[in-house]
Amino acid sequence: MVEQSQIHIRTIDIQDIPRVMEVERKCYPIPWSESVFEGSVTGNNECWLIEYQGLLCGHAVVLNVLDEAHLLNVCIAPEFSRKGLGRVLLQHLISQAIERNATVFFLEVRASNRSAIDLYFSEGFNEVGLRPNYYPSEEGSGREDALLMTLELSLDQYI
Repeated sequence: MVEQSQIHIRTIDIQDIPRVMEVERKCYPIPWSESVFEGSVTGNNECWLIEYQGLLCGHAVVLNVLDEAHLLNVCIAPEFSRKGLGRVLLQHLISQAIERNATVFFLEVRASNRSAIDLYFSEGFNEVGLRPNYYPSEEGSGREDALLMTLELSLDQYI
């Protein structure tokens, strides 16, 4: 586990995108493009990065619509995984959603991503559906199912 006092979470600025792309490419066989991140940062999405001891370790993008928050992208660089940073970032995202008066938090996760699924369950998310063939497969041929998960939010949860 990492030292909490060494963790810093802040919004992504346009000049952060090249570093964010480095992490994105390490995490995903089919990463988001730089232009998608630019659109997210300059648009209406909330874009966050997490740093540990000054090093960029991960990022997240959340779409907010009415009283819903939808996690579009989240990743922690492989060299920082399993150190608690994903949980810290997720808890921050949930807290931000509650502050915006969101009542539900949605996300999709690859059906094969057991560690992420376990993290989401441990934070109170429930599996509510399946999106067949949602993700491109890592081999490039075929598709992988996504689990749809939700978390009902309340003011006393994380604030």
